[in-house]
Amino acid sequence: MKNMWKSMKLTIVFCVIFAIGYVGVLWVLAQVATPGKGKVSMLTLDGKTVGADLVGQSFVSDVYFWGRPSAAGYDASRSSGSNQGPTSKEYLKEVEARVDSFLVHHPYLSRKDVPVEMVTASGSGLDPDITPASAYIQVERIAKARGLKEPDVRAVVDKLVERPVFDLFGPEKVDVLRLNIAMDETFGKR
Repeated sequence: MKNMWKSMKLTIVFCVIFAIGYVGVLWVLAQVATPGKGKVSMLTLDGKTVGADLVGQSFVSDVYFWGRPSAAGYDASRSSGSNQGPTSKEYLKEVEARVDSFLVHHPYLSRKDVPVEMVTASGSGLDPDITPASAYIQVERIAKARGLKEPDVRAVVDKLVERPVFDLFGPEKVDVLRLNIAMDETFGKR
């Protein structure tokens, strides 16, 4: 009985340490290493909330930058990947269809120039970011659709490229929703 009481006390102590301590460590890391200190920013356009900066959205119009495809249909309650691997025929057909669609809207590209991230879904299905290279590939399409000069559109992308914290944590990225809001604020809503 004496050993059981010691075991129970030790279990309670470890539960407190790991439950509270682990959360505390994650909170401290979020304060230091993440943009917004771990808090979600709600983004607005013309005084209306249009989305959260950490959740991807579907953009299909040629006047907007497109994000990564979503296996979850951009539904946060269904956040997940597709569970299909690169040997799945169904998955490969889906990716090929995305490549074909991307090329229809970007006729100035060849198949080999289509960024992989623009035709494959992220693990969560809600990825809000793309690489700067994927944004720059879309500049010509957007400039043409909006009747703008490519350098003007490229300048908006340049301003919104996020560099990794301390140049260590992750690649450069561009938040697609922030980018599209900046396009509407700079050149007018479409």
